[in-house]
Amino acid sequence: MARRVGPALNLKGAAMMILQHSAVRSVVLVVEDEMLLRMRAVDMVEDAGFSSLEAVDADEAVAILESRSDIALVYSDIQMPGSMDGLTLAHLVHRRWPLIRIILVSGQLTPANSDIPADSRFFGKPFEAKFMIAQLQSMIGHA
Repeated sequence: MARRVGPALNLKGAAMMILQHSAVRSVVLVVEDEMLLRMRAVDMVEDAGFSSLEAVDADEAVAILESRSDIALVYSDIQMPGSMDGLTLAHLVHRRWPLIRIILVSGQLTPANSDIPADSRFFGKPFEAKFMIAQLQSMIGHA
């Protein structure tokens, strides 16, 4: 006597795919040239429940952005060496990848609101980790 289990397996498989998809964490690209500050930012991203990628300058960040489609937010310092600073990177990201959220940080510069891309946020350093974790979660959603 043959057992018919096809539809039950299909439902179970679909449920597993939904569970696996919901377990996928949003990705944040951290762009910071100073290693210790980059490590701190990565810790905040991961404490917020997100996955992180790292870039030491805007050129590396663009290469990463061009090779991936899962980045939800770019967290970038404004002052960096290389062909562009964080503000220029933010405008490039806003033009090329308009769905990606942007957080800009700096300990020395405070750009005017009109100088940062729409829907982006700027925060002066230093700031509390709890504060940045809350900002990340509000911009991307809770992990």
